[in-house]
Amino acid sequence: MTSAPPALAAGMPILYGGDKFAFVPAQIAESFRPGDRLLVVGQSGELLHLPAAATAAASQAVGRAQEAFEVIQGVADDQISKFFGAFAQRLEKSETWAAIAAANEEDMASALARGRSTTRLSTAGTMRAEMIAGLRRWRDAKPSRGRLIERVDHSGWSVEQVTSALGVVGFVFEGRPNVIADATGVLRGGNTAVLRIGADALRTARVMLREAVEPALEAAGIPPGAVALLDAADRAAAWALFSDSRLALAIARGSGPAVDQLAAIARQSGIPVSLHGTGGAWLVADKSARAPRFEAAVAASLDRKVCNTLNVCCIVRERAAELTPLFLAALARAGQALGHGARLHVAAGDETWVPRDWLEGRVMVRRADGDHDEPLADVIAVEDLGREWDWEEIPEVALKIVDDLEEAIALFNAVSPRFSASLIADDSSAQDRFFDRIEAPFVGDGFTRWVDGQYALERPELGLSNWLGGRLFARGAVLSGDEVFTVRMRMRQRDMKVRR
Repeated sequence: MTSAPPALAAGMPILYGGDKFAFVPAQIAESFRPGDRLLVVGQSGELLHLPAAATAAASQAVGRAQEAFEVIQGVADDQISKFFGAFAQRLEKSETWAAIAAANEEDMASALARGRSTTRLSTAGTMRAEMIAGLRRWRDAKPSRGRLIERVDHSGWSVEQVTSALGVVGFVFEGRPNVIADATGVLRGGNTAVLRIGADALRTARVMLREAVEPALEAAGIPPGAVALLDAADRAAAWALFSDSRLALAIARGSGPAVDQLAAIARQSGIPVSLHGTGGAWLVADKSARAPRFEAAVAASLDRKVCNTLNVCCIVRERAAELTPLFLAALARAGQALGHGARLHVAAGDETWVPRDWLEGRVMVRRADGDHDEPLADVIAVEDLGREWDWEEIPEVALKIVDDLEEAIALFNAVSPRFSASLIADDSSAQDRFFDRIEAPFVGDGFTRWVDGQYALERPELGLSNWLGGRLFARGAVLSGDEVFTVRMRMRQRDMKVRR
């Protein structure tokens, strides 16, 4: 006779990693039910509670995607092209978009009522047109399955290396509805997808799947599970998804800590990851910088808050008296263009370069939870330059005066998320030195907002990766749908007398 397992109790030790213990919090002990799971994040020792419903929802979605993956291997490339075209057509239909927009308005109202950010949640503006354009680019793109990478000829036989589909791709991303269209790009290479969108945009996602994605799949003769929505608001569903070893790749987008946690879960489950978390671009003005070019770059990098928005500006001391006022003027104009003010953070020790009216002034800052009366400028520790300023409608940037270009490079490499950097300099040797030594995958000589897969490469992106955890192996920092593949070897024998 098998005895029932002991009840979970607060303070109970859970062994992990062979020699470490996590202790059950009282809240988890009280809410834990039969069929639930406990997951220890080995990287941090954090203990996570996965309710049975969350695990079941994730398992079902991955199962549907796995079945669809097996079917899609026999689907012709023109059928996949037909899907992207049909998806775009559905979004163009006024009745389809009206349904999506209505759901999005409900999501927006709910998020605002809960004090949540809605900057990237709204489907208004150019989002619809950008999704349609991206889908049509995938429709017209060359098939990525079976692409010949290399061929080695031998006497009587040859070996080819060709691309092939990877499998089921799991996505966990913030409440940005356009990512749904971007994520379907993995179908271009014969992969399938499970999407877990942030709870803020769940209504929008449901309607977009029902009204646009699923009809397009059906029209193309592709199984509906090829793009499966993990319809669960509980964060535990994301944990369950990234612990399902049937995933071939786990892609996480969102805030830094959340992405780090999800990455640790996937890695300890044996799943490779692609991470798209902390952003924020740096711009450096060298001693050879032309003032008009510098001012234009600052202004063009602050039109809205996304990952490639200007976050930290470094000015060499030799040019600080001339360029700091131009920087502050451009920052103020950016705030005025958005109908509000601006917010400045000054690295400790550099306050003397900022006018008193900035340091003593106040500004009404619109945050996710409402308006706040805050200092126009404040002083921060140098270590805080690594923080991504998450603003709504008030441009928010940090300023650091550096002795020279070498100090700016060292500072970026030490405290930034190692994401994007631009150097304003007429000195070509300085530009080369900057590119060689800066630890960033995205490097430019002008405005920072160019960092975007669709804008720069004309390919919808699944996400942008920083180098916070080191350089990426055998891939660029822009992950697009046609880059999700494995490489297979195929031997072709002409002479049957060949022996090894």
